[in-house]
Amino acid sequence: MASPAPLPPAEADPGARLVLAEHLLACESAVACARAVVEWLARRHGAPAACVGPGDGPGASVCLASEGLTGAQQAALARAWDAPGSPLATFRTRPGARWLAPDALEGAAMPGGFFAVPLGRPGATAAALLMVGLPGPALPEDVAWVASSAGPHLARQLASDARAPRRPEPDRLLRRVINAVSDPVLLTDTDGTLLFANGRAEALLVAGPDASPGRTRAVELNQRLFRETLAQGGTSVHRREVPLVDPLEGMDLLFELVTTPVLAPDGPSVVVSVLRNLTDLGRATQALGESYRQLRATEREARSERHRLDRVLDSVADPIILTDPAGGMVMMNDPAERLFAWPQAGGTSGEGAADEATLRRVRANDALFASFLANLLGPVNAGVSRWKSQLTLDDPSTGSPVPMEAMANKVLGDGGELTGIVTVFHDRTEVLERARLLERVKEVSSELEARVQSATAELAEQNEKLRRQAIQLEQASAAKSQFLANMSHEFRTPLNAILGYTNMLLQGVSGEMTPPQRRNLTRIDSNGRHLLEVINEILDITRIEAGRMPLHLSDFGIPELLQEVMAEMDPIIARSKLTVETRLDEALPGVWSDRQKVKQIVLNLLSNALKFTHEGGVHIAAEYQNATGTVAISVKDTGIGIDVSNQEKIFEDFQQVDSSPTRAYGGTGLGLSICRRLAAMLGGRVSLQSAPGQGSTFTLHFPRRARRT
Repeated sequence: MASPAPLPPAEADPGARLVLAEHLLACESAVACARAVVEWLARRHGAPAACVGPGDGPGASVCLASEGLTGAQQAALARAWDAPGSPLATFRTRPGARWLAPDALEGAAMPGGFFAVPLGRPGATAAALLMVGLPGPALPEDVAWVASSAGPHLARQLASDARAPRRPEPDRLLRRVINAVSDPVLLTDTDGTLLFANGRAEALLVAGPDASPGRTRAVELNQRLFRETLAQGGTSVHRREVPLVDPLEGMDLLFELVTTPVLAPDGPSVVVSVLRNLTDLGRATQALGESYRQLRATEREARSERHRLDRVLDSVADPIILTDPAGGMVMMNDPAERLFAWPQAGGTSGEGAADEATLRRVRANDALFASFLANLLGPVNAGVSRWKSQLTLDDPSTGSPVPMEAMANKVLGDGGELTGIVTVFHDRTEVLERARLLERVKEVSSELEARVQSATAELAEQNEKLRRQAIQLEQASAAKSQFLANMSHEFRTPLNAILGYTNMLLQGVSGEMTPPQRRNLTRIDSNGRHLLEVINEILDITRIEAGRMPLHLSDFGIPELLQEVMAEMDPIIARSKLTVETRLDEALPGVWSDRQKVKQIVLNLLSNALKFTHEGGVHIAAEYQNATGTVAISVKDTGIGIDVSNQEKIFEDFQQVDSSPTRAYGGTGLGLSICRRLAAMLGGRVSLQSAPGQGSTFTLHFPRRARRT
């Protein structure tokens, strides 16, 4: 709270001050005097102002006049003037004006603070208190002049009012009347600044300092909308709708704003505004408009449905006729009109004759249709709801007969009464044509059946000839296989003798040989063994084809079998200088199968891997696949690899990737074919995964327990 400020000396202001002085002399009551002072200061400084003085009862102060303050703020100022210990109560006995901070009084704060100036006779107790919302601490000269000029006059008026019975001041009575109006009423300047508002208007356009943020934003929005609408008015009575927001509920409201410009006593123009709530009326109007739109939409939809129904009926190829309970035609689609509609009169004699013939045909069709409907009309046929019959109508334009199938159904109302009959005609021309064609098809089918029987007999004769030829081919193949098996045996006997003697000579049984002799014998031994390998492969193929290679099942272990394979291939592995590794599954069980055939397959796969691998190594792995009950032995190399297009070819007899005479790798092309056939005998298969330059992986899959076949 600021320190007391002495009243500065009044300075002459002949214009505005003379008007106020004359008005004060004309006032006959303290309320009128206080109103003149407050209004003069509010207009001069554009700030809120109030004057508090004694009320009707003893010790009860009231707000004699105010500008820019709400009713709650006025009541708070009156209470603070009477309350002991209040900052305003001290002004009753303390002379001089003081500036108070905005929060000095609870519930009656003015933004930026306000000056409190005691009013009364010099040296006497203050009769009233003038408050002006201005920033401090220096007291404006106009406020000091008003306090010095109006204070004694106001004190005399208060003393006179205390001796005489008090009557309601017209201005105060008018305020109470306006507050009692249910519509919001406002008094503003031409810019929209609020000068006075009744309670209804304050609820929409005034927010106190303790208002919530939501209410404050709603009030700010309402004030902006009100000013924008007010700015559209002229110099006469103006009506315009303005949308506002309910600060409490947040609902959209619609008001009719009626503005009337009024000339104030001191010259400035003010605007009286009355807001009439049109929300319910607007909602009712909107609902009525929506109902009208729905009605119009329903009518359009009904018309659209009728047009759609007409289009649907017209698009149906079959004639459709709707008749009334008496048999009169009510509605028909276009196909029905071509059969039952009356033709237009012709212009020439030829056209008239044609129309006469058409008319006779239409009459004949109508008579036939009436005879058909008689089966559903009348009390005798009351229990019949549907009738179906075949009619032969005449085409009115050509006179050609049209066979029809007619189906009539009764249409019953809610009470079961007959309201109409719907008849649908179906042209049977296509049906009869299809029936005729069906008979022709049956005749042709009979002829074809006879021909098929003849062809079947010829085909059976040809099949018998082919069967005999197949038997002859099988016999020839068996003879070939038997010949090859016998010849292979005859070849192996002398060849083994040759290899035996060659081996003895190489071991020095007949004495030492010269290097050229040893070299020649070594070549003989190598070529002889190659020839023996070819003969053995041919013998195996012929024995498999002839069915002379049985299965010898026994229990054996995969680790021991792989050790034997590695031992037999050890000289070849040593010459190849490749690394050969084995990896066995720890849970690898024993196997019941043909041990020799499994060994032969693994030997062949390992031999091929060593043959086509120049660097790197060979990896042999064995594992048991419990889910399928099979054993998988894979041989993986880092050799030349095989293209996808040749991976199936290499498993055929006498086939290699390179079958030219100048190929880089020898062999008969029977090894992989024998492996596949032996694997099939074991109930398994040989798979291949390979790519050129990335090596190959051949895997033998066979069941752990083979079945004897």
